[in-house]
Amino acid sequence: MRCANLWMVALLVVVATAMPVFAGPEAGPGAGVGMGLAIIGIGIGIGLIGYAALSGIARQPEQAGAIQGAMFILAGLVEGAGIIALVLCLSLLFL
Repeated sequence: MRCANLWMVALLVVVATAMPVFAGPEAGPGAGVGMGLAIIGIGIGIGLIGYAALSGIARQPEQAGAIQGAMFILAGLVEGAGIIALVLCLSLLFL
């Protein structure tokens, strides 16, 4: 799976996990599972981004600056999607 699509999959899994208990007072288990899956998705996404960046730098050391810049942008996107997923789960839990 591509790194750029991993955050979308993580967000969809979180929403799909929390949807059955969205309106009920028993939102705790769905929110907890959703938060756990979001954290796992963030970890996998950043790990794949780091792996791809280090592989690219090993093949073309002269492009290290450009690769690192792209890596930081992608890592920020993955973190942003994970934070949105966590906020959604916390809102399910406390609202």
